[in-house]
Amino acid sequence: MAELKDLDLLSVQEARILLEQAARSGEALSNFTQEQVDRIIDEMARAVRKEAGNLAHLAVQETGRGKVSDKRIKNLFAAVDIYNYISHLKTCGIIAENKEKKVLDIAVPVGVVAAIIPTTNPTSTTIFKILAALKGRNTIVISPHPQAVKCTSKTARVMYQAALKAGAPEGCIGCLENVTSKGTTELMQNQVTDMILATGGPGLVRAAYSSGKPAFGVGPGNVPAFIERTANVKKSVRDILGGKTFDNGLLCSSEQAIVCDLPVEEAVLAELKDNHAYLLDDQERIMLERVIQLPQGGLNTDIVGKSPQFIADLAGFSVPEDVVCLVGRARGVGPEYPLSMEKLSPILAFFAEDGWKASCERCIEILNFGGLGHTLAIHSEDEEIIMEFGLKKPAHRICVNTSSTHGSVGMTTGVPPSMTLGCGTPGGNITSDNITPLHLINIKRLARETRPIDEIVFDKVKDVGAVQRSQLSEEKSVNPKSSGNLREVVRATIEEYVQERTVPMKKRPISSPVASSPLLREDGPAKGFVCEDDVRLAVSNGTRIVVNTRTIITPSARDAAEGQNIFIWK
Repeated sequence: MAELKDLDLLSVQEARILLEQAARSGEALSNFTQEQVDRIIDEMARAVRKEAGNLAHLAVQETGRGKVSDKRIKNLFAAVDIYNYISHLKTCGIIAENKEKKVLDIAVPVGVVAAIIPTTNPTSTTIFKILAALKGRNTIVISPHPQAVKCTSKTARVMYQAALKAGAPEGCIGCLENVTSKGTTELMQNQVTDMILATGGPGLVRAAYSSGKPAFGVGPGNVPAFIERTANVKKSVRDILGGKTFDNGLLCSSEQAIVCDLPVEEAVLAELKDNHAYLLDDQERIMLERVIQLPQGGLNTDIVGKSPQFIADLAGFSVPEDVVCLVGRARGVGPEYPLSMEKLSPILAFFAEDGWKASCERCIEILNFGGLGHTLAIHSEDEEIIMEFGLKKPAHRICVNTSSTHGSVGMTTGVPPSMTLGCGTPGGNITSDNITPLHLINIKRLARETRPIDEIVFDKVKDVGAVQRSQLSEEKSVNPKSSGNLREVVRATIEEYVQERTVPMKKRPISSPVASSPLLREDGPAKGFVCEDDVRLAVSNGTRIVVNTRTIITPSARDAAEGQNIFIWK
């Protein structure tokens, strides 16, 4: 207990030191030009490209999850594809100008970014978050997953040394070496932290949102892949298996279930077998479900990112060495059906439904069970059905005729390439976007006058007059006694108001306190206009204001006269 407590204190102190260094560094970095920033980004991307394979090997060695070859691809995706996308973005100084509206958009860094890194994609996510943060002239402090400290720290060091070489200020990139939950909490809640980029489980994302800091979090993905009857079955199955088996299913956008249109069910099952998927019998499915879910509920992390052979052995049966994925026919969706949950491993649930509408309902059911707002894949040649899914399904990435794993992050589609995918409000996130450096800058706007205020006031007066004339016209048609003169209508309205609120002097009883008061006296002839100041002056001087049918009384004057018996009617 003493050692654990000391480690907590050490982690908290380390977080504070790194944040202070990042804050000081941020003051210098915030003044860098676009050219200086882009030089830093370029140098960091070059450095991690050279180390992509080594970092992948270290990640698999440390975490025991995924495949070295696929992690290398993910590292290169971040250091090449994402770099190429963000390298042309304007993130410093004036980034846009609207000449017609006379508005300039000026980029401002958000400040110190706290980045939480998952064990599933530790190196590629670190590469992405550091590139995105520094592209916006922000500094960053990283909290690795406890099971991926070495590979995450190594990635951060490679990029930090490259950044310093390119002229970045010291302290711009920090990474916790002593990782505990208390240290991570300190990192998120410390007053120096300006924004949080959280990638991890639901509990961690909730902690980020409850920290009191602006936070970009991600929701879980429980991705259904629908194969509609017009789809190219061979390509559809290859795409789904390619996504599901990529890095042993560790990306949250990887396919979790096949929803198959009934007319192509046999063709899909045959194609799965031809592509080395293993179709479970009922007994094997039951055995597998026992290891997918923990007895108390929730995913058994022992299977995350593991091979199908390892998972089958853990469940108590064996599969051939060439098997790439386990496929089981699911009986339903929900906690009592473990196959239907997000599995983060090469396991697919299989559903067969008759028609796209029934399939659509099944897809929505799957999304509701832990994947709302994330990703859905549809394989079809029917554009009407594709658009129906695109317009109405509760996912913010609809991947069409491609792997959801690769399409959602922008590897095989044109969406912004990213390793952090928002799920929007359905998934409890602040955005549904693929996160880019543009999410890590504030934009101030320099706006010049396009229209003088007096012109606006004049137009508003004209508008009010037009409305009043229209109302008067309507009133005249209803009330034959209306004179049609707006001024007379206003006076008549005021007269009614005054008659309701005051008793004419000539009709007051002689015992009226107002009539007999020596302090109140008439003040000259009837006034043509009465404002609030006139009323307050009369109250102060102990006088009354004489009015008649031609007197204009402002609303504020009427309010000030409330209960004062100020007006004398003549």
